[in-house]
Amino acid sequence: MAKVKIKFACTECGNESPKWLGKCPGCGSWNTMIEEKETIVKTQGMGSPLIQTKEKPRSIIHIESGQEPRIETKLQELNRVLGGGVVPGSLILVGGDPGIGKSTLLLQTSHALASKSLTVLYISGEESVRQTRLRADRLGALTESLYVLCETNMELINEAIESIRPDFLVIDSIQTVYDPNVPSAPGSVAQVRECTAHFMRVAKIKGIATVLVGHVTKEGAIAGPRLLEHMVDCVLYFEGERHHSYRLLRAVKNRFGSTNEIGIFEMGESGLREVTNPSELFLSERPLGVSGSIVVASMEGTRPVLVELQALVATTNFPSPRRMSTGIDHNRMALIIAVLEKRMGMFLQTQDAYLNVAGGVKLDEPAVDLAAAVSIASSFRDAPTRPFDVVFGEIGLTGEVRAVSRAEQRVKEAQKLGFKRVIMPEKSLKGWNPPSGIDIIGVETVSDALQAALG
Repeated sequence: MAKVKIKFACTECGNESPKWLGKCPGCGSWNTMIEEKETIVKTQGMGSPLIQTKEKPRSIIHIESGQEPRIETKLQELNRVLGGGVVPGSLILVGGDPGIGKSTLLLQTSHALASKSLTVLYISGEESVRQTRLRADRLGALTESLYVLCETNMELINEAIESIRPDFLVIDSIQTVYDPNVPSAPGSVAQVRECTAHFMRVAKIKGIATVLVGHVTKEGAIAGPRLLEHMVDCVLYFEGERHHSYRLLRAVKNRFGSTNEIGIFEMGESGLREVTNPSELFLSERPLGVSGSIVVASMEGTRPVLVELQALVATTNFPSPRRMSTGIDHNRMALIIAVLEKRMGMFLQTQDAYLNVAGGVKLDEPAVDLAAAVSIASSFRDAPTRPFDVVFGEIGLTGEVRAVSRAEQRVKEAQKLGFKRVIMPEKSLKGWNPPSGIDIIGVETVSDALQAALG
């Protein structure tokens, strides 16, 4: 006889408890413990659900090495984020805010793969097949080998996979799928965990590239236990504002590529359009001849991106000045302000400071330090910067400017977009020849950089 056991699981982290708790002991979230029923069936021996294999341990030097075969889509920005294309047998988790464009992206990707004579199965648990067809008509994603199914039952989904045998599978979304053998509601921690584990086994055994769409919480993290992000091969976040047309696709985990790459899209009436030159996008609305604005050359993986950095320094009426940053680490901003106060003699203790990266990009590399210092000093002194200057470099606590990587690529990107001067670390000028037509100013201290940028 099966025995039903009641337990409580956290919807944020998946932590389980035999009784209800107001605060989760695992992640510290309040009011996230929900009741679940677990059926325990007594079996003889050790009924392990693990896949049994007859392989023996081998020395790592005797294992054949080689590149993973990849399926390239027509979306080059998606190929860049994935590391070169979709790997057969991989399990990909895509998260994002409601209405951001996750279904649009995956339907366009499905159409691109189906156009290459691959069999694609798109399973929607939130839209009917007619709604999916209307979306496909708008996107122009009509292909004979693209199959659509509206189903949430795991057993019926398995029958569809066995009959069609797709090369690419999309589950939209994992929170709507349920296993009839698990006594919990769809979207619960137990259901999401079991369904994801099932699709992982299907992807690995049958070699089907599988994409799972995941809902996100109000904090922006993928809903469900964090175990999901450990089980999948790749975790992608689709970011952007619903009232703006630009979207960022970012990888936070990728077993087959780098996690530093980003893909940039523009949402239009006919779907997502790739942005091949993001630097022009981020600089399109930049004001010229104003204080506190400077352009920084940042590296997003292997791609140089020029972004506008804005700072505003204003007198405060409170004992403790306010420090706010968007797109840059708050602690890094505090460090730069401390260096300006100590090494440059700027009295910022009575000033509020605000720092913003235009375009919604997040910059987390130290090469942004020098541009942040120049923009803050420009706003504090109310001295406009030159409109065609690009600044990058790392700042040390003693006020020195340290070398950064890939300086040559940053300079070439600035030259391609028509900038006239680049202020960069002196030590980064070694080992390559600067291109003609652009002035390179090497600096060793923050004082030298401010003198060159602000005169």
